[in-house]
Amino acid sequence: MPQFRKRFVTLLGLSIVVLSVMCPSNRSQAAGNPQATPLQIATFECDITPPIGSPLCYGHVAPAKKVVDPLSARGIIIIGSEKPIVLLALDWVGANNGAQDLWKKKLAEALNTTTDHCAVHCLHQHDTPGVDISANALLKQQNLNGIMYNEAYLDDVIQRTIQAAKESLKKPQPVTHVGTGKGKVEQFASNRRILGPDGKVNIVRFSSSRNPAAIAAPVGTIDPFVRLLSLWNKNQPIVILSYYATHPQSYYGKGGVSCDTVGLARALHEKQTPGVLHVHFNGAGGNIGAGKFNNGDPENRPLLAQRLAAGMKQAWESTEKTPISAKDVNWKSKPVLLPLRDTLNETKLTGILKNPKARVTDRIRAARDLDYLKRTQAGTTIDITRLKIGPAQVVHMPGELFVEYQLAAQKMAPDDFVCMAAYGDQGPGYIGTKISYAQGGYETGRVSRTAPEVETVLMQTLKELVTNKD
Repeated sequence: MPQFRKRFVTLLGLSIVVLSVMCPSNRSQAAGNPQATPLQIATFECDITPPIGSPLCYGHVAPAKKVVDPLSARGIIIIGSEKPIVLLALDWVGANNGAQDLWKKKLAEALNTTTDHCAVHCLHQHDTPGVDISANALLKQQNLNGIMYNEAYLDDVIQRTIQAAKESLKKPQPVTHVGTGKGKVEQFASNRRILGPDGKVNIVRFSSSRNPAAIAAPVGTIDPFVRLLSLWNKNQPIVILSYYATHPQSYYGKGGVSCDTVGLARALHEKQTPGVLHVHFNGAGGNIGAGKFNNGDPENRPLLAQRLAAGMKQAWESTEKTPISAKDVNWKSKPVLLPLRDTLNETKLTGILKNPKARVTDRIRAARDLDYLKRTQAGTTIDITRLKIGPAQVVHMPGELFVEYQLAAQKMAPDDFVCMAAYGDQGPGYIGTKISYAQGGYETGRVSRTAPEVETVLMQTLKELVTNKD
């Protein structure tokens, strides 16, 4: 009997193993069960400081003469029940049109995901490279080579950043909690558009100003808070993501490469959390700058950085942790085609681009305008994405977006911790609200490539992404 019982138990065990292997429903249920899938994250960073002589800000300012502060690419890869999610922040003024295409393609191929699961954003410091590969191709057709950015530098940066991302996958860390906190930033951001009695823009208060009327004017509509989203392995923070809406320039255009106020603030806060990578994203700061509190003197750069870092410290100290697992992570992507501005005239832009007597900066801008015009006419969409992670939502938006979109997204989900990263694909240029186009001013009067109807498109998209949490 004991021998018979032993054989029976052995046969029963083998039968269970065979059935579990042969039954596809069992395999799919295990693979598709988020609770059975661990939530992990990999973090990476790479130095992307350009060599001396490299063009800066799309070639619109003086080329790099010295390195004041190093630049970096910083990113995370979220690994859970869905495809890997990749978030990348670059110390560049912009990565637009074809540059977005290339970054996302390379990231998706290397990290076993898809392009619609990749969000690539810039912090928009002006003393940094600006890259638009497809617009650069138009310039090269006119023998304007190497005037927008350093092509060898771009190839090197992408290769090294992708390699760093791949290497990070060898040592992913488990994520057990998400942290959320916000802090008020004092005397930094102010609205750039000061209206006159007629409701039109009377003064544009740029990133720095010495105009007494601009300095005396009220702060205006801003989001005064910096928000910190952190991922933890039990009691150990792994990465900190921060979001703040502003133009980050203190002074620029003299050839001094710098990560500027936001990069310096990031470094200051990173010193307070040794060993924890800090990734900063610029929020919807298209109509926000530091002009009320900054006259452009170099000594104001560290002062503004300290003010932002103080807000980050407050946000960090107020952080609340929430347990999470893979089932608490959700990613949504919606491709949108933004309405074109009727001021974009292909014949006129082509004439400027091909005119050897035109200013080089005008020909660069014409190439960028023409590139976006043709891409949009061809139906090329831009992905707007939303990451839901526990009680937090992060919306990834294109363009130099007005802060009203960020404030609207927060109101749409008042019970959630809503962050916004703008300055993704900056092909559209400035993206204002409908009324702002009638008000005039620099942003919507001169350099926006979208029509006033863009507000309807984007508000509807935000509503779909932020209020629908499935």
